[in-house]
Amino acid sequence: MTEAYIVAGYRTAVAKATRGGFRFVRPDDLAVDVIQHLLKAVPQLDPTRIDDLIVGNAVPEAEQGLQVGRMIAVRAIAKNTAGVTVNRYCGSGVETIAMATAKIRAGMADCIIAGGTESMSLVPTVGWRTVLNYEVAKTNPDYYIGMGLTAEAVAKEFGVSREQQDEFSYQSHLKAANAIDKGYFKTGICPINVKEVYVNEKGKRSERSYIVDTDEGVRRDTTTTGLASLKPVFAANGTVTAGNSSQTSDGAAFVMVMSERMVKELNLTPIGRLVSCVSMGVEPRIMGIGPVAAIPRALQQANLSLNDIDLIELNEAFAAQAVAVIREAQLDPAKVNVNGGAIALGHPLGCTGAKLTVQLLNDLHRTNGKYGIVTACIGGGQGIAAVYESLN
Repeated sequence: MTEAYIVAGYRTAVAKATRGGFRFVRPDDLAVDVIQHLLKAVPQLDPTRIDDLIVGNAVPEAEQGLQVGRMIAVRAIAKNTAGVTVNRYCGSGVETIAMATAKIRAGMADCIIAGGTESMSLVPTVGWRTVLNYEVAKTNPDYYIGMGLTAEAVAKEFGVSREQQDEFSYQSHLKAANAIDKGYFKTGICPINVKEVYVNEKGKRSERSYIVDTDEGVRRDTTTTGLASLKPVFAANGTVTAGNSSQTSDGAAFVMVMSERMVKELNLTPIGRLVSCVSMGVEPRIMGIGPVAAIPRALQQANLSLNDIDLIELNEAFAAQAVAVIREAQLDPAKVNVNGGAIALGHPLGCTGAKLTVQLLNDLHRTNGKYGIVTACIGGGQGIAAVYESLN
C-alpha cells in the first residue's frame, strides 16, 4: 500500500451568510479561486496530472447543483480532470479528504484535490424544495427533527445548562479574536478579490471591489451578560439561542492529496497525512453527540489514544453539543478549539471539515504538535472523526 500525503491546503476566510463579503459570490467561484491558489503553491505539479477533484457540499442544488464538482474542475484545474460532488452534510469536507486518501492508498490515483464549498447566502440550509417522506415523518418524526431541536435534546439529556452554553460561546469568541489578532489563520487563508455590481446613490450602475481575507463572524463585544439576555429560538423555555449556536456562513477550503511516489518525484515536503477517518451513526434526535461515537473508533484505527492527541478541532454546531461531546468523550478542554470555533468563526456546512483540516495542520506546525483530530456532528444523526499527523 502506498501512503497518501497532504502537500498543501488553503481556505477562504469565512464570511457571514446573507450580509457578509461573499453574500453575492457563487460557491463554485470561491472554490475555483482557492484551488488556483493551491496550484500556485505547488508549481512543480502539472495540473493535467491531477486525477480527480472531490468537492464536499451539503446542499447540492441551485448555484451548487449541476454536478458542481466537475464544473469547478474544468475551470480551476484542467479539462481532463474529473470532478465529483459528495454530500455527508456537515462532515462533507472531511469525507472528501478521506475518499481521496483511500483512493491513493489503493493505487487508484496519484493526486486528488479534496475539500468543500458552500454558500448559505445563496442556497437555503434545507434547499429550495425539500420533500419529506410522509411515511417516515408519520412513523419516525425524529428522523426529520430540526438541528436546533436536536441541540435542545442534547442539552436536556446530557445536562448542559444555559450558563454553560453561554460561557462556552463567550470563550469561543475570545479565542477566535485572539487568533485573528495574532495572525494564526493568515498562512492558511487565500484572499478573495470580490467584484460587485451595484446601484449607487444616484441610481446608476456602478462597480466596486474589495478583498475578503479575515473571518467575519467574531463579535468582539460579546459578553456573558449579553448572551444571557438572548431568547431561545428553537423551543419555548429552551436554552439554545442564536448566540450559542454556530453562524450560517459562506466559504471554501481544499487540500492537495498526493501519493508517496509523486511526492518523491516532485521533491515535495508534505505538511501532513490523514491517519484514519470514521463516520458513525447515532440517534437522530441527539445528532450533536455524534463525535462521541466516532472519536474512539478513529483513534482505534490510528492505534492511538487521546493522550497522543495534541489538538482537537470540534465543530461547534451548538454550544450544547460541544460541551456534551467534550464531557462524554473525555476530551481535554485545553486541547479543543484553541482558536475558537464555529460559534465565533462560522460553519459553512460542506466546507467546514476541510477548513478545520487546514487550520489544524497549520496549528500543529505552529505549536510543534504531532497528532490532531477534526470531528463534527452531522445532520440526520451521524458523527465523523479524522486523525491527522503533522509532518513539518
